[in-house]
Order: sequence, then C-alpha cells, then structure tokens
Amino acid sequence: MGGIYDDPWAYELACSFREVADEVDALLGWCAGLGAAPATVLELAAGPGEHAREFARRGLAATALDLNPQMCAYAAREAGRAGVEVEVVQDDMTRFDLGRRFDLIVTMLDSTSHLMTLDAFVAHLRRVAAHLSPGGLYIVEMSHPRDRLGDEPSVSTGWTVQRDGVRADVRWGEPGDRLDPVTQIADDHVTMTITDENGTQVVRDVVPYRFWTATELDAAIRLAGGLDAVARYGDFGTGEDTVALTDPEAWRMITILRGA
Repeated sequence: MGGIYDDPWAYELACSFREVADEVDALLGWCAGLGAAPATVLELAAGPGEHAREFARRGLAATALDLNPQMCAYAAREAGRAGVEVEVVQDDMTRFDLGRRFDLIVTMLDSTSHLMTLDAFVAHLRRVAAHLSPGGLYIVEMSHPRDRLGDEPSVSTGWTVQRDGVRADVRWGEPGDRLDPVTQIADDHVTMTITDENGTQVVRDVVPYRFWTATELDAAIRLAGGLDAVARYGDFGTGEDTVALTDPEAWRMITILRGA
C-alpha cells in the first residue's frame, strides 16, 4: 500500500472525526454575516472533496481542485455515489487558472502546510485573488499556532475512528518529529492501522509539514495583494458558538479574506 495521500479512502477514514456538515454550516454562516450569499464555491487542495460535496448538497455549484490524481478520481466517484454534481479539477494550488471566478473559495484541513516557502504561499494567494468574484470570500483553515509553539498542543497526534464496521487507529506525527527552527518544516511520520472483518492493514507515510504563524500569514497576504483579512476564528462556530483565535478552547486558525 502506498502513502496516505495515495489512498483516498484511508485518508477520508482518518479524517472522519470531522463534522463536515457542521463545518459547512459555519462557513456559510460566516458568509451570511459578511453580507455574502455564495452560489459558486471552489475547494482547493480538496483531497476527497468532502466539503465540496456538502456544498453541492446545499445547491451551490461546487468545484474541487487537487494535485493528486488518485484524490481527484476518488472525489469524482464519491460525488457520483452521493448523487451530487461536483466538478473535479487536477491542478496545483499555486498555479491553477480556471478562467472564471467564484463567490467562495475554501482551503480546509491545514492544506496550506504543503506550501513550503513564502513564495509558494504568495503565489497561492494571488491565484485565489484572481479567481474571486467581486466581494467574494476566501476562507482558509490552518492549524493553531499553539500546536507547534506551545507546551500543550490543541490537537492530539493520535486518535481512533470507527465507520461502517471499520476501525482506524491513527498516529499523525511522532515525538521525534521535530520542527526545523530554520525552515519551519517537520517530517511528520504517519501510521494508520485499519481493522475490519478481513483483518488488519497498515498505512505508513512521512508527510512534510510547513508550519505557518499568524504573522507570516499576514505578511503573505500583504505581499500577494488583492485580498484583505476581515475575520479570524479559532473553531467552526457562529453566533454564541463563535470561538476567538485567542480563546483557550481554540484549536484551529481560520482566516476569512475578502477580495480587495
């Protein structure tokens, strides 16, 4: 078996602790709070395309973009199985040119950690700005800085999920996976043990992870131009469930950008 990103089913299973429908509720709630009612949405680095599928269920015209051909094939197949229409595009999140604009663009699950340099991040943001409709929003979910800079990370590196009679024990990162203080890159060792009625299989991988601070994100936004940060949150929630980035309960760094 190959790496975790070459096995979309296993990757989706590993991330199945996420409440995608609730997250899309929050994403659309933030849009409404900023006076936006998106009709079109683009999910970047979409992987299995779970958020794109959920947007499509709600009647939005959804596009999912990912670089990995296995992920793209899986995303298209799962959209068909779910009975929703999702356009799937294989492309790079730093170079894509789709020839049209979107009311909402999202990047979930800290996929910007695959942008290893400031130049790559700036190129990504410029592509986003070029694809936003006037007044459109870009919502990017990143890991909370506490996970790499604090003594007590917000997110555990080990968890267990169960779905459809399948159990998966996941370890994403080991104690020895140290962040390089110069490059801010760590090689996260991933081990996923999958158990079902047919036995046990193990997926192993080493995933390079680039840590970005909030101030580095702000610098990339200024360098890229064309985008303004309008809100930042520490979890998916609106109204009384809103969580500030500085809240002790915050576990993500979610930034909302508007086309300038």
